[in-house]
Amino acid sequence: MDFSNYIDITPLINPEMAVFPGDQPFSRKVVMDCNKGDHLTLSSINSTVHIGAHADASNHYHKNGEGIQKRNLDHYMGDCQVIDVSNATGEVITKNDFVVTDVKSKRVLFKTLSYPDPNNWNEDFKGISVEVIEALASQGVITVGIDTPSVDPSTSKTLDAHRCIYKNNLAILEGIVLTEVEEGTYDLMALPLNIKDCDASPVRALLFKK
Repeated sequence: MDFSNYIDITPLINPEMAVFPGDQPFSRKVVMDCNKGDHLTLSSINSTVHIGAHADASNHYHKNGEGIQKRNLDHYMGDCQVIDVSNATGEVITKNDFVVTDVKSKRVLFKTLSYPDPNNWNEDFKGISVEVIEALASQGVITVGIDTPSVDPSTSKTLDAHRCIYKNNLAILEGIVLTEVEEGTYDLMALPLNIKDCDASPVRALLFKK
């Protein structure tokens, strides 16, 4: 792998970044500052762990799920396929929006372009249908990613896609930015932090050109 030839698909985390209504936005508190005469800069952050590009843990959407530290890292690094479904018209991506048998990678990222600005919330972003999750699982896919805040529609309370992902033991990446990424195959690196029992972790998501 050529580590110098990559595309950063991670949005910039900042206080203006939008989060689900009612969730904790990002903030940073500086307690020491070199620019104010201190001998070092020291700060702390407060934020939802579902900020920006992030990996969901299964305990986020199932009572029997596990924290993010239990997820095998193979889910977040290796061959990857970006699939452009930006022409999809429904609330969720369906099997009519792409050719399932064209999926050749174990990790799939959907480019919907339905959440264009991470700093401005829009609730009409696209999710993923259960039929698509089932079809991908049958193809040997282990990770599903999307360029929106969630694999389910923003108003969903049943979280059908999340529950189907749990049933099939897939991993989730949400909040990635694919605006400038062409459809095709890449190598993915998007490792979550090793946080005990946490329901998600921010990731620095990179695609490496083959």
